[in-house]
Amino acid sequence: MVINFAAGPAKLPEEVLRDVQKNLLDCNGSGISVMEMSHRSSNYAKIQETAIADLRALLNIPSNYKVLLMQGGGTGQFAAVAFNLIGRSGSADYVITGSWSSKAAKEAAQYGKVNAVLPKVSKYVEVPRQSTWQTDPKASYIYYCDNETVEGVEFDFVPVPPTGVPLVCDMSSNFLSRPIDVTKFGVIFAGAQKNIGPAGTTVIIVRDDLIGQHLKTTPSILNFELMDKNSSLLNTPPTFGIYVMGLVFQWIKRNGGIEGMAERSRAKSQLIYNIIDQSNGFYYCPVERNVRSRMNVPFRIGSATGNDALEKEFLAKAEAEGMIQLKGHRSVGGIRASLYNAITLPETQQLAKLMLAFYENNKN
Repeated sequence: MVINFAAGPAKLPEEVLRDVQKNLLDCNGSGISVMEMSHRSSNYAKIQETAIADLRALLNIPSNYKVLLMQGGGTGQFAAVAFNLIGRSGSADYVITGSWSSKAAKEAAQYGKVNAVLPKVSKYVEVPRQSTWQTDPKASYIYYCDNETVEGVEFDFVPVPPTGVPLVCDMSSNFLSRPIDVTKFGVIFAGAQKNIGPAGTTVIIVRDDLIGQHLKTTPSILNFELMDKNSSLLNTPPTFGIYVMGLVFQWIKRNGGIEGMAERSRAKSQLIYNIIDQSNGFYYCPVERNVRSRMNVPFRIGSATGNDALEKEFLAKAEAEGMIQLKGHRSVGGIRASLYNAITLPETQQLAKLMLAFYENNKN
């Protein structure tokens, strides 16, 4: 048995994969695969409409918010958000707490003025409290990434923007892992490949009063207004990815909904963090405890800077036991266990068992 701890594209629920396998040649009685289905057909329309309806139910999305399904992943939305919103005042505030929010800010700076509300730091290990932020009350929007996959930093609060400034959030890597109040946000987006489906689809939840304020230079494929008017069918959508994503939404509903996913996330991440904290420094996580990610757990072995030989040995033992893609991001090194919704508690317990055994064999 292989357990995939990848940061993305990530593990999908086995139930969903078996459902896909069963219906791959004949999707919903159509006689053809969803991969062959016209995106203009009534058969496909039911798939997309059901997926959006299920997502609305899971998150209790109000009627004044649109759900768009687009391509380009999170990186595509780095540009799309700026194209669609930065023209409101010509500038935007960015809360940079890791690699992905940093990249988003660099992208947006091509289309307007970007204000980094936090000082630049050499390492991302915390989320400074909002009282220390230097925000602009005239900003077009304030942007943050709720969970930074590379550094393992996850917000423990929802920022409160200045009056009239919409809040934009990249939730790619923790989407549908805990309850959220959609009304606190102007835009939420999530690349599917981390937590809700195959790579290729991005979910955008946007308040309707923010649609139609795009720059004149906005490419059609990134234009929220055009996508909304065309029911996300302006161009051929990633039909297979949307189909699988819809199955994941149904799987979440069957498994306790968002609250069920949140409870699983707490149990899995706490199990691993407890081992780290009780290892007398053998395992080391650099992230401040209150903002440790439930989705991506980064750690070093042997010291704060890591012991290359021990880390290589740990990764080899993990792979020998069927646990793959645990190597940390190339920019930070070490180990990273991604515990997305599809990772089960027993699978996490298998990793915990290895960590405890490895500690006992190497602690001296």
